[in-house]
Amino acid sequence: MPSAKSRLANLFALLLLLLGATEARRVPTNPLAQSASTVAKRQSTTFPIYTFTQPLDHFSDTGFTFEQRYWLSDRHYKPGGPVIVFEAGEGPGDDRVPILDTGIVDILANATNGLGIILEHRYYGESVPVKNFTTDSLRWLDNEQAAADSANFIDNVTFPNIPGDLTAPGTPWIYYGGSYGGARAAHMRVLYPELVFGSIASSAVTHATLDDWRYYDIIRQYAPADCIAQVEKTVYEVDNLITSSQPETRQAIKAVFGLWNLTYDPDFASLLSYPLGAWQDNNWDPAVGSTAFADFCDALGPPDNAEVNTIQGITVSNATFNYAKYINRVMLVTALQLTSCQPPETQDECFGTITAKDVYLKTDLTQTWRLWNFQVCTQWGFFMTPPPDPAIPRIISKLITQEYASVICRLAYPPGQYFTVPAEPNITAVNSLGGYNIAYDRLAIIDGQDDPWRGDTPHSPAAHPRPDTTIRPFKLIPGGIHHYDENGLADHSKEPPQIRAIHEQEVGFVKAWLEDFKPSSTS
Repeated sequence: MPSAKSRLANLFALLLLLLGATEARRVPTNPLAQSASTVAKRQSTTFPIYTFTQPLDHFSDTGFTFEQRYWLSDRHYKPGGPVIVFEAGEGPGDDRVPILDTGIVDILANATNGLGIILEHRYYGESVPVKNFTTDSLRWLDNEQAAADSANFIDNVTFPNIPGDLTAPGTPWIYYGGSYGGARAAHMRVLYPELVFGSIASSAVTHATLDDWRYYDIIRQYAPADCIAQVEKTVYEVDNLITSSQPETRQAIKAVFGLWNLTYDPDFASLLSYPLGAWQDNNWDPAVGSTAFADFCDALGPPDNAEVNTIQGITVSNATFNYAKYINRVMLVTALQLTSCQPPETQDECFGTITAKDVYLKTDLTQTWRLWNFQVCTQWGFFMTPPPDPAIPRIISKLITQEYASVICRLAYPPGQYFTVPAEPNITAVNSLGGYNIAYDRLAIIDGQDDPWRGDTPHSPAAHPRPDTTIRPFKLIPGGIHHYDENGLADHSKEPPQIRAIHEQEVGFVKAWLEDFKPSSTS
C-alpha cells in the first residue's frame, strides 16, 4: 500500500472500515476492483497452489518469463469431467479461494465431475512479471496479454497428480468470471472458441466507456428511496454552496463536513461520494457482504424539512447536516485513527489529488493500486460522473467531471521510455469484441438487476433485449447486485431462492452444453 502520508493510503484505510474488506485494493477514482476481496471474508478449505510458466510477452520474444499461480480442487473430479476455471481478475487469487470451496466453481464441478481451478491474473497477487510498476513495466498489462495467458494455460497445462491430458480441445473447459473477470470470460469464448468450450460471464463489464454515469444512476434507482432522497437533497444543496460566489460560504460548507483545509473543491465533492460505493458490496450472504451502505443510510435518517443553523454560520438541511456528521464520524475520524494523517499533515496531503501529486509517482511493487488503474487508463475507462442530462437526478456532485475522474491517469503514469499512456483509454480494444452485443453459442450472460455495473453489461438499459436460451443463456437475477451468483453456501439448500435458482440454472445449461461435447470439437 502507499505511504500512510498519502491520500491513497488514507482513503484505502477508510474503505477498509466502510467496506469491511480484508485488503484495500480500490483507488478512489474507480470502484470496480473494490469487490474483489469481499468473498475472501468467508473462510474456506485450503487448496494446493501451483504455478505455470508464462512468457512476459506472447507477441514478441523478450526472453523473460514469469510464474502464474493457480489453485486446484480435484474433490469432485472423475476422468472425463470438464475443467471449470475461475478468472481471478483484478486482484490476488487468494481472495477467490472460497469460490473453489463453496461457490460457483465447486457447484459446477460437483454437478459435472469436474476439476476446479482459480487462475490468477498477470501482475496481481504473486503472478508478477516485473520488478516495479513504472509506466514502462506495466506495458504488458493489457487485455490481449491476459487473454493469451489463459489460452496458453488451457492449451498446455499439466496438472500435478492428475493423470492424462486435460488440455483443450480434448477436454471441455468452462470459463467463469465476474465483473472485469466476467468480461474476460466472455472475451475468451469469443477469441479462443477452439480452447474455451463454454463461458459464464457474470456482471461482465463488456462495454467499456469513458463517461460511466450509469454507475451511480443505477444506485439512485435501486437503493432505498428514503436514503437516496437524503443523498440527492444533500448533493444539490452542497453543490449550490460550494459554487457560491461568496468565498466564506464555500469555506463554511467544507467546514461543516470537517474539510475546511481541503483546497481543491472537486476533491471535497469526491470525498462525499465515497459512501455510495459500498452499495455494490451488498451480498445475499451476510458473511460475504457489507453493511456499510445500510449504516450510511441509517445515519442520514428519514427525509424531513428540518434545517440546522450550523456553528459555521450557514443554514443547511437536516439531510446535509446528518451527511456531514457521518463523514466526520466515520471517514475523517477513521483516517486519524488508522493512518498518520495528523498534524503537521494537511488535509490536502491526506485527501488531495492535484495538491498531493508526489504520491502518484511511487512505483515499487507495494503500489498495487497502480495495476487496475493502469488498465482503466489504457483500455477500460469507467470514469464515474453525474448524468449528462440535467433532467436526470444525480447523487454525486456536478464537480466530478470526466476530466477530474481521470486525473489519476495523468498524475500516476508519466511517459516512459518505451510506453506512453494514451490521452484517452482505447475503449475500442474492448468494445470491438462485442460490447453490449457480445454473444456466442455457449456464452452465458448473468447479471444482477440492482448492480451499479449493469450499465456496462449486456443487460444495460442502453443494450438491446435478447432471448434467454440454453445455448445462449441471458439471465437477470431479481434484486441481484454484483456477481451475485459467484458465491455459495456449503449447504446450497440454505441459499436464498433467487440464488438457488440461478445456481440450478447454471448447472442445467452447463450440463446441456457438455452433452454436445466431442473431443475433436473446436467451436
